Amino acid sequence: MKNSLLTNLFLLFFSSLSAQTWIDSIDRYGREVYMPAEKYKWDWGQGTFLNALVHLYNEKTGAEKGIYLNYIKTAMNATYAVANGKHPNAVASGHGMAFLARVTKDEKYLKKAIEIYEDYLKTPRAANGGVSHRTETVEFWDDTVYMLSMFLLEMYRLTGDEKYIADFAAQTKAHSEKLVDTKTKLWVHGWDADNEDYDDKCSVVGWADKTTRKSSEIWGRANGWITMALADALYTIPKSSKYWNPLEKEFKNILTNLPSLQNKETGHWYQLLIYPNDKENFQESSCTAMFAYAMTMGMKMKILSKKKYQPIVDLAYKGLKKYSTTTVDGKYLTPSQVCGGTCIGGKEYYYKRKIMTGTGFGIGSFIMLGIEYDKMTK
Repeated sequence: MKNSLLTNLFLLFFSSLSAQTWIDSIDRYGREVYMPAEKYKWDWGQGTFLNALVHLYNEKTGAEKGIYLNYIKTAMNATYAVANGKHPNAVASGHGMAFLARVTKDEKYLKKAIEIYEDYLKTPRAANGGVSHRTETVEFWDDTVYMLSMFLLEMYRLTGDEKYIADFAAQTKAHSEKLVDTKTKLWVHGWDADNEDYDDKCSVVGWADKTTRKSSEIWGRANGWITMALADALYTIPKSSKYWNPLEKEFKNILTNLPSLQNKETGHWYQLLIYPNDKENFQESSCTAMFAYAMTMGMKMKILSKKKYQPIVDLAYKGLKKYSTTTVDGKYLTPSQVCGGTCIGGKEYYYKRKIMTGTGFGIGSFIMLGIEYDKMTK
């Protein structure tokens, strides 16, 4: 009886969303509960959520656009004094300044966007030019590629200057050289540039292989960051650009084996992608949303085959709605089954990460998938 009542209440809640979609509800949760604009924090998870609001601004018309423009302006004004690009996680939120410079033509946002880019140019680099995820030591993390992409692509939209595309392409190439697993075509999470282990108080000390200096595991969301970055880059960069074809090849490669690793009942991918049968492994929603978003964009651009990838995306989208959303305060939906913020370690480290609801990257990836899936299926 109790389970039946809960089911009925859940169905009633969803039926009450007749005037809005489940993505609208997640969006409102993000703006009203997770991160009200005046409390915005200059960081990477928040930057991912902010990027989703830029996507919503681009889709809305009339007065609705103002909701998202006002949020972004309030958030950027609240953090203007601390905004910087001194490391990739700081660069991530910089796209908000570049977006406002483009849309409002206000010189103060352009000034800050340029300052952030100048900070970015001074960040520590490896011998191949790749930007270090850390400022204290030189390490490559997959996460870096997405954090930089949001800002660099928005700077290109603002200026039309191909140097920002060149920057993104160079970072993708530098990271790919060190992080791609040749067997699966997926990316391991990290690479250490030297032979000394650095204790960042978050990663497991000694995570880098003594010979290759690569980390051992293929983490779901790490690969999600890469697929989203490449999808957004290909959608932004003109096909006539010399950078387009190499990025398209990288995009196709990383997506090659993902369909076979999807759970065919729930539509989800796993925390560690290549161990679906490990009892300690778990299905993770943020990487699922990221992969489905990237595949949807790939089909939209006619890079990916609809025959192959449409059923994969359909399954993921339905699975996220069914298994990975939860209600908050009886009036919001928010993502569930989201792996919390994660550094680098071995298999057990990833399996024991905290599983959360909400989070900026969870909310952001769900919204961006929802926007594109809705357009694809109308």
